[in-house]
Amino acid sequence: MKSIILLFLIISSLLAKQYTNELIREHSPYLLQHAHNPVHWMAYNKKAFLKAKREHKPIFLSIGYSTCHWCHVMEKESFTDEKLAYLFNKYFVCIKVDREEMPQIDTYYQELYLHVKDHSGGWPLNVMLSEDQKPFYMATYISSKTVENREGFDTLLQKYGKLYQKNRAEIEKISSLMLTKQEQEVKKTFKISIRTLADSINANFDDLGFGFNIAPKFPEASKLQLLFTLASLKEKGLDEKGYEMLDMMALHGLYDQVEGGFFRYSTDASWEIPHFEKMLYNQAELIPLYTDAYQKTGKKLYIDIVEETIAFVQKRFQSDGVFWSASDADSKMGEGGYFTFSKCEIDNALKNNPHKVEIKKSLGNSLQGNFEGKVHLNFYAQERPKGFELFRKELQKIRETREYPFRDKKINTAWNAMMIEAYYKASVLNEKYSKEGDYHLQKLLLSIYIKGKLYHQKIEKNTPTKDALLEDYSFLISALIEGYEVSYDEKKLKLATKLSNEAIAKFYKNGTWFLSDKDLHVRADMKDKYYTSALAKMTQNLLKLSILNESLEDKKIADTSLKNLNAELSQKQSDAPALATAYLMERIGIIGLKNTQTNLLRDKKEIQMFNYPFILTKMQKDADMYYACSFSSCFSSSKDLLHVRENIEKIFNP
Repeated sequence: MKSIILLFLIISSLLAKQYTNELIREHSPYLLQHAHNPVHWMAYNKKAFLKAKREHKPIFLSIGYSTCHWCHVMEKESFTDEKLAYLFNKYFVCIKVDREEMPQIDTYYQELYLHVKDHSGGWPLNVMLSEDQKPFYMATYISSKTVENREGFDTLLQKYGKLYQKNRAEIEKISSLMLTKQEQEVKKTFKISIRTLADSINANFDDLGFGFNIAPKFPEASKLQLLFTLASLKEKGLDEKGYEMLDMMALHGLYDQVEGGFFRYSTDASWEIPHFEKMLYNQAELIPLYTDAYQKTGKKLYIDIVEETIAFVQKRFQSDGVFWSASDADSKMGEGGYFTFSKCEIDNALKNNPHKVEIKKSLGNSLQGNFEGKVHLNFYAQERPKGFELFRKELQKIRETREYPFRDKKINTAWNAMMIEAYYKASVLNEKYSKEGDYHLQKLLLSIYIKGKLYHQKIEKNTPTKDALLEDYSFLISALIEGYEVSYDEKKLKLATKLSNEAIAKFYKNGTWFLSDKDLHVRADMKDKYYTSALAKMTQNLLKLSILNESLEDKKIADTSLKNLNAELSQKQSDAPALATAYLMERIGIIGLKNTQTNLLRDKKEIQMFNYPFILTKMQKDADMYYACSFSSCFSSSKDLLHVRENIEKIFNP
């Protein structure tokens, strides 16, 4: 009997993988998820584009990533369907793109989608292109069947496939309209200032749900950082909004109360029900915000969030000193199944808890089953209730019986660098994080900085092949600068300077920054809703290096970059928060605070409490006192740090 069952399982497995396409040769987890589809997928490369030209077929370009829920849905519904696969293969050359492997390609088509549709896209993103790579159709998720007015693949593929064969002029007309709309430029310039940026923040802040926009709600760490920066520049009321938002994200459903770590975004206005993906970059960019908030308020919740989130990343994403990219919302238990609990499981976890009444009161209506009949923990209080730790340990025991969702094991250079910077930021709370940051930095450089060449990512034990992009340089340089300020290890500053010079040579052309030095020559943008814009981060880096290295050239490039982007920034205001922060850094001025390594390390916590948002510390071996300097001159010197602080805050005039 056992042999029959085994034979059945083997045959079932073989039938499930009876199709194999060219993606089987790739290393990307997302591409490999589609390697056994009956659709004849190809990777984004010259071979695929030559095939389209040779066969005079249009291209079906599909962009997604390995932990994308709706990408999974579309794959199961459509890309495994043999009848639809026949249509895909008959009419199109089909190309799959992992947006995390090729973010520059994704950015190009997401920007095009925004211009064409007048609203942002997302993933999956599907584009039909001519054999000359001119777009003529765009959509996000597409169902397998046409329902009412929403066209599905069952009619869409044949419709456009035949149109391409029989009426190329109509296809070219559609392409021309799309590309013309994309090429329209921002012309009108508005005033930009501390006041206009604060007004912009206030205008799109949800005062009921505490966050930016209504729903879905993303953490938008860069915008939250801008909010706190503006608050430090005497903009009243903003800091209260910021702390309310931090509380809502930490106590409600965006945060995993059981294992720690933030989910990607909230599907509702009140941060209660998340999309259950966890991304490395979310953890990395939120840790510094909670670190700063704890320093300013002393609120225990904030330091708990920092420590728990770092512990979560170490447990679930860390592998041999580097970090994986993400974990899925889906598991064998369905979407969110791993993270939610039955009412019975909650009752059992509280059975022996002396504070179960208070805990149940804090959990409020979520106990009724707030996600598909299951309970996703939300605390409706200013703090976690008494007995929380005992409650959490019981829920952790339940989680241990479940299989953790799929994890994307890509080692992404930019996202690893973000996480390393988060360690350095958190080191002000615990010195051990500085040493751990150094360890992870060393491991990352060994993995992706090979023989003086930086790479974009690495897949497990495979040799990296994708050249580094602007985002990889930007975030690694930023981490190195932060690491330098923690220990004043001059090797970090020298490497940051070297990489900065390389980035300028590769990606900066005639006053414009590009995401890569290949592939479509995609202009870097200032968008940072999901994570910080590489362009904005690089501009901030250059302004910092201009102070640390007293570099006029870095200052000129940063100033030129900001000048060229001024019109667009003036229209976006706080919707380009990281670049707006760079604008404030340039306008108000970064102050370099110099002293010996010993004195800077001794006074680290006090310096970080200065009421001036843009302070950089630099080791000066022969200094016998503190020197406070702008880019062009030093304006205060004293052995008394308090005296220097008073002078810095006195000259501040927004």
